[in-house]
Amino acid sequence: MNNMANMDWQIILFYKYVRLADPEAVKKLQMEVCEKLNLKGRCIIAHEGINATFEGTKENIQEYVKELEKDERFSKIHFKYSVGTGDAFPKLSVKVRKEIVSLHLGTCDIDPNQITGAHLKPEELHEWIKGGREFYIVDMRNVYEHKVGHFKNSILPPIENFRDLPKIIEQIKHLKKKTVLTVCTGGVRCEKASGFLITLGFADVYQLDGGIVSYMEKYPNEDFRGKLYVFDGRVTMGFITDDPKHLVVGKCDNCCGSSENYVNCANPVCHRHFINCEKCLNNNAGKAFCPGGCVLSRHGRRISSFEVNLIE
Repeated sequence: MNNMANMDWQIILFYKYVRLADPEAVKKLQMEVCEKLNLKGRCIIAHEGINATFEGTKENIQEYVKELEKDERFSKIHFKYSVGTGDAFPKLSVKVRKEIVSLHLGTCDIDPNQITGAHLKPEELHEWIKGGREFYIVDMRNVYEHKVGHFKNSILPPIENFRDLPKIIEQIKHLKKKTVLTVCTGGVRCEKASGFLITLGFADVYQLDGGIVSYMEKYPNEDFRGKLYVFDGRVTMGFITDDPKHLVVGKCDNCCGSSENYVNCANPVCHRHFINCEKCLNNNAGKAFCPGGCVLSRHGRRISSFEVNLIE
């Protein structure tokens, strides 16, 4: 967290699946309100709802919430708040897309207002864990997210992108008759992921209400180990990180040493996000390249740092 970090800055994270007949009109209103309140961040609007995260002063964030809730379509939203830095986002981006979180199931896409897993409150999950109940946590985040932090004993499927979800079902199909709890950062992905599991015959499916961030806030450094990856300038966030109970679970992708330091691959056509410890970074003159070479999706082959130098 940089020198601008203080309690005057606040980051808000929220979503709601609600039918919006005119997403472009909602976009226009969102732009007007956010610009008036000097908010920065990202907002995705679709016919299926809204998914957003903004940063501003505490006063302006609260004013934003008041403005949003004037629209009854956006009532009863679970807002998640965290301490900002003042520069967590470079600009304001409000876009209209086909989905607020892309699963790309086409005609079989999931409408969380019709089918989704039961919401489990953080307090209930805490009781489940402490009470020794049999259940299985399935992390629905991407690999690079859960590398730096995850629930103890959770299942971490090799998801490179949320739309890869159908590809990993084989890995968890043995849980169809078990109690399954899906988790993600703020909850938006689990609305669809849990519903998708139900359509495939999973019998007892829950989702963590408010996402991992809500659990961490109530039970810092308990059960969820490490830090939470976030999609803003902070990169990761933790609660009471100077607590001796805080465990570093992240490992450098190069040397496997303990680290929570994320970098972008220096290859200009890659920019993959991964963990690279300070020692390895310093040994490579401050540049980090994908260990083993970059995988270029267009050609499906790896490119070495030598080839990167030729490109540059």
